[in-house]
Amino acid sequence: MDFATLRGASYVLAHTPDMIMQNGTTQTVERQVNPDSEYLKKLPEHIRSYEEVVNYAPNQTYIENMHYSELKALPQPWWKEKVEGKRYSKRGEIMPELEFYGLICLADVFETCFLEESFAEEVKSALAQHELYKDDVEKLKQVESLEYIQKHVDEYASEPLYYKGKLVGCVNRAHEIDVNLSAHVMLENLVVKASGVLALRHMFKDNHVDPSEVDYVIECSEEACGDMNQRGGGNFAKSIAELAGCSNATGSDIRGFCAAPTHALITAASLVRAETHRMVAVVAGGCTAKLGMNGKSHVDKDMPVLEDCVAGVAFLLGPNDGVHPVVRTDLVGKHTVSSGASPQAVMTTLVAKVLDKAGITVNDIDAYSVEMQNPDITKPAGAGDVPTANLKMIGAIGVLRKEMERKELKDFLDRKAIPGWAPTQGHIPSGVPYLGFALDDLTTGDKNRVMIVGKGSLFLGRMTNLFDGVSVIIERNSGEMAKEEAGVSEDLKTVIKAEVANAMRNFAQTLAE
Repeated sequence: MDFATLRGASYVLAHTPDMIMQNGTTQTVERQVNPDSEYLKKLPEHIRSYEEVVNYAPNQTYIENMHYSELKALPQPWWKEKVEGKRYSKRGEIMPELEFYGLICLADVFETCFLEESFAEEVKSALAQHELYKDDVEKLKQVESLEYIQKHVDEYASEPLYYKGKLVGCVNRAHEIDVNLSAHVMLENLVVKASGVLALRHMFKDNHVDPSEVDYVIECSEEACGDMNQRGGGNFAKSIAELAGCSNATGSDIRGFCAAPTHALITAASLVRAETHRMVAVVAGGCTAKLGMNGKSHVDKDMPVLEDCVAGVAFLLGPNDGVHPVVRTDLVGKHTVSSGASPQAVMTTLVAKVLDKAGITVNDIDAYSVEMQNPDITKPAGAGDVPTANLKMIGAIGVLRKEMERKELKDFLDRKAIPGWAPTQGHIPSGVPYLGFALDDLTTGDKNRVMIVGKGSLFLGRMTNLFDGVSVIIERNSGEMAKEEAGVSEDLKTVIKAEVANAMRNFAQTLAE
């Protein structure tokens, strides 16, 4: 039974400056408890333009137009270092807000999202130029007058959509009294779906994959869709698969707070290895609630509010082809119920135990991708440089294990450090932002073995105080497994399996006699 391989990845951002004020929880809570807040008054002065977002180095790294080594070489803070960015990359894009509103409406199949008539024409005109959405333009039919939209916002608790401060649309509630289908929740979920579809469509196009080849889709964001009788019943995965052209796929959602994408990576690779499904896509849409999450700290430091984009990610797992990186599902770390929550205990169970199982040291992993939060965002809020802090802990474990001297720790950090570039969209930074680079590093690059680590804070759900995390090693493909099966057709494999099974049955019958 062969290991699964990582076949492709994509990363998308949708610049949503108006949603910061309207949908980010830091702002909505502030408006509720302190409507005359100085922070809310100052916030508009700290919102970036689309051009500034595109020309921001971590964003270019996220969509993989800029290599992480180039980002590492830039002085921090990066928001002061303008680069010449591009909208599109070989693995994704940064979409303007106007077009993303169109995607939200296209994601709506129950007629809850409406755009104002003239604005809808602007959206259609823009999407007609988009390679992935030009054929969907005529489906944008949920158009209403400004009077209709204003009335629903004022009288029916509809969620407003603003563009450059002007009301241009709304999302209506999907049920009169069910809070799980309120306008607020419907907008959150439509954003997850829309950004997930964008990421998955890019993954197929940019990696030259036929969507119909995918058997199973796993969605691993942090939102929940359902109604009053099954609040988180799902299914984001299948709804995204439908709009991404996965006509032969089914799917389900995996939830695990920030650790969910790594859980999903391991699950997808395991499904492929077990031959339950041949091709498994993993996708995660973005989160409106976290827009401007650290906005107060950014405004206090007189810097731009950097959490101004909804993010999406997608990646694909398939059978071993002798070329693509191998996901070693026999080398998986897990934070168990009894592992403990101290930083050392977490890293021991997620990193050290996996190294022991593989018979290698901390130095034998060429890159660690743990929590890839952008330090431009986290440092002003007092959370420090999270990726560097994680790597220091891994290095310290190496010292304790006598795999290096304490004096070698600085060199270890210099050699292994990968800077954080991902937006703080909860699940988005957790390990998987590096997968696209891993495709290159482990094929045409100079790396042979990397580790993806996802960590999650379960206490947020108020069900347990336990921590969570999983990890997995991904390696360069040796090609050996593919060579063993070279020239053996699927039909011949089926015949051989049938003959072996028949022989085993005959043998069992002989024993019974």
